[in-house]
Amino acid sequence: MSPDKVDQLDQRDQLDRRDQLDQRDQLDQRSTAGLDPRSVAAIALEEEHAAHNYHPLAVVVESGEGAWVTDVTGRKYLDCLAAYSALNFGHGHPALIEAAKAQLGRITLTSRAFHNDQLGPFVSALAALAGKDMVLPMNTGAEAVESAIKVARAWGYRVKGVAADKATIIVADGNFHGRTTTIISFSSDPDARADFGPFTPGFVSVPYGDAAALEAAIDENTVAVLIEPIQGEAGIIVPPADYLPAVRDITTRHNVLFIADEIQSGLGRTGATFECDNVGVVPDLYLLGKALGGGIVPVSAVVGNADILGVLKPGQHGSTFGGNPLAAAVGLAVVGLLSTGEYQERARALGERLQANLRRLIGFGVVAVRGAGLWVGIDIDPSLASGRVVCEMLMERGVLAKDTHGSTIRLAPPIVVSPEDLDWAVEQLEAVLTELRG
Repeated sequence: MSPDKVDQLDQRDQLDRRDQLDQRDQLDQRSTAGLDPRSVAAIALEEEHAAHNYHPLAVVVESGEGAWVTDVTGRKYLDCLAAYSALNFGHGHPALIEAAKAQLGRITLTSRAFHNDQLGPFVSALAALAGKDMVLPMNTGAEAVESAIKVARAWGYRVKGVAADKATIIVADGNFHGRTTTIISFSSDPDARADFGPFTPGFVSVPYGDAAALEAAIDENTVAVLIEPIQGEAGIIVPPADYLPAVRDITTRHNVLFIADEIQSGLGRTGATFECDNVGVVPDLYLLGKALGGGIVPVSAVVGNADILGVLKPGQHGSTFGGNPLAAAVGLAVVGLLSTGEYQERARALGERLQANLRRLIGFGVVAVRGAGLWVGIDIDPSLASGRVVCEMLMERGVLAKDTHGSTIRLAPPIVVSPEDLDWAVEQLEAVLTELRG
């Protein structure tokens, strides 16, 4: 979708969106009705002083262990979101907590003005896990994406020979790579773009899953293709099996970088270290985050080979907190957990079980089920209820999930979840659907 078309959609939808936000505020007021005083007070304090961004469910979490969390009243909930895959290894994983505690007693931050004894082991281990030889450590997923954009442009000018300031990057419609100004510039989601322009040029968007359209968009100024192997925010959209192999072939033939945003799909979530592994492709750059910090600290990374990441020279990029000793220590422990393959295999086996159980509900309030490993999108029949309503009803039954794009809900439980707990979560969804169907 071209930026002009997106702008037209922005203008046309602006009043409708503001009406929806007004209705959302009214719903939020009703959603706290019946809550205990501690929860109401906590939510009210947050609403008064925290600027709005997310639209959280009316639950106030106080503690967590494994796949379960406990609210301020002592009620337990099965966490089926895992902080958008940041908690792949669950709440309070002993190995990760131990790594963090040990480093907290030593040193937590030096900045990259000095070396520290944790960064080298971390980047070495992560590079080996990815089969690459170099890592650029950052903090948030959006920083990893922004860093990769800079690297791709520098590579285009310094290696490929693209004319100055002409580099373009191909992205996919329906993408979600973060919330920074540059990243939302190539989003096709009006909610992400409205009133945040002017936007950064240099991006061309093509339909997701359409390799022919991608190849047709490449020209002499194209330096990279940036895509999610599975689109998460769009509703766990899994492309055709031949799509990623085709992207790899096309980018190789045209001397264009293939950048895989595995910030949500990577690090065990889809039953492999990376979703790219599931289809047998190796991108030029992996973008990692979320689970890399073990749910303890924000850790992200761009991972690739020296012929690409080596284009960055001292002073041309940086981050005060990127690669800090605490983050490196936790990240190293995460890589250690993944090095055995145990979590990847567990996600694959449990994911097959979860998806098989969910597909039984197709035709009984569920329209479609998509996913890979323990990452599933469930389309609810919109004539029954919105995804938000279904998630609120699941919360009442002790299951925490998150809606996206109207009638779709997402499940991404920690990989440590038990088979029995997964079965129970599906039973709760079935009960909700039964109630909605009358």
